[in-house]
Amino acid sequence: MIPGEFEYHRPATLADAVKLLSELGDEARPLAGGHSLIPMMKLRFATPEHLIDLGAIDQLKGICRDGNALVIGAMTTQADIINSAEIASLLPIIRETALLIADPQVRYMGTIGGNVANGDPGNDMPAVMMALGASYRLEGPEGARDVPATEFYQGAYFTALEPGEILTAISIPVQQAGHGYAYEKLKRKIGDYATAAAAVTLTMADGKVTDCSIALTNLSETPVLAEEAAQAVIGTSLDDAALKTAAAAARAVMSPATDARGTTEYRTHVGGIMVMRALQRAAARATA
Repeated sequence: MIPGEFEYHRPATLADAVKLLSELGDEARPLAGGHSLIPMMKLRFATPEHLIDLGAIDQLKGICRDGNALVIGAMTTQADIINSAEIASLLPIIRETALLIADPQVRYMGTIGGNVANGDPGNDMPAVMMALGASYRLEGPEGARDVPATEFYQGAYFTALEPGEILTAISIPVQQAGHGYAYEKLKRKIGDYATAAAAVTLTMADGKVTDCSIALTNLSETPVLAEEAAQAVIGTSLDDAALKTAAAAARAVMSPATDARGTTEYRTHVGGIMVMRALQRAAARATA
């Protein structure tokens, strides 16, 4: 289908973009890579009268170290993430996840900010950001504020963004040296959203888990932090009993819809399997 008519704007600065969004109100939408918004416009699920293209705002791009955190500009593409030596060294789970998003053509245009900002429960990066303890910088007419990823998602396509605000950067604590990580994703075909997916980060000492975080993708109307599942493996060597306990605790917080990817029961079942696989793979990568 063809999108409805809209007016196109391409501001050169963040201040100009915020001003446009504030002045144009609910009829305006920011445009990042466009891989979520444009398809929705083609289906007439979204009919903005104004598109604010953020592609010319250089301050929204790039990756830099800030103390014990890595800061990623919202307009940094998935391809940039994959090619970043800092990401590969300090936050490898983000690179691993980016490689599982869609296909190379999409990754060359799709941005990390667009992936985390629009509240699509099928997007991969939000759960990873929750597992990593990331926070989002939101800038609007009232200034800037930081919101933890765990508090950002309020429902399918509903987030903590206020009118006129733009998600401009993501700040992610650098993980402890030797930590384990994995993003395990089950999908029907290359380029598809997850049927079920799990992000895990953990640390181990003397063969036992000392710290763990587990987050789930596309298993509820928002990404979910499976806190009881993570707590269940702390102090264990991730034996079969611990893995099954964690999977059961994770399934308890899942509420996937029945859709073309499977029934609620099937997706919940395989969601637990993704959790167990991610835990095992993360543990295999962890070094004391």
